[in-house]
Amino acid sequence: MSRRSLLLVVLLIGLSLAASYGLRFGLMEDGRWVGLCGEQAARWECQLRSGLGLLIHFRVIAGLALGLSLLAFCVPRRNGWRLAVLALMCAIPALILYSASLAVFAVVLAGLRLVRNAPAGSPQTAS
Repeated sequence: MSRRSLLLVVLLIGLSLAASYGLRFGLMEDGRWVGLCGEQAARWECQLRSGLGLLIHFRVIAGLALGLSLLAFCVPRRNGWRLAVLALMCAIPALILYSASLAVFAVVLAGLRLVRNAPAGSPQTAS
């Protein structure tokens, strides 16, 4: 993995963390939204909060992350690496947004795929 790719992955992880914590503490756990959405449920912010709550409840984000990380192990070379990065970008919000049970496995699988070396006898750039 080149330095540029590593820097890009670290930057994406940081942005994913910041956005997830912003959603969690700014929208999901903020008490003023509870009162406001009880009165005016038609606001787009309340609809976003409701939809995100359903995604969390049914563990859609964590399931997507786990599916992507499992698929990343089956896909060879660069495309598998890219799928692992995408799985990690889905797993981090799932961890922060209350779906940690499945997301932990997705983070581990995606991380293992990211650091996996190429099989013996093949060029190192193929991984």
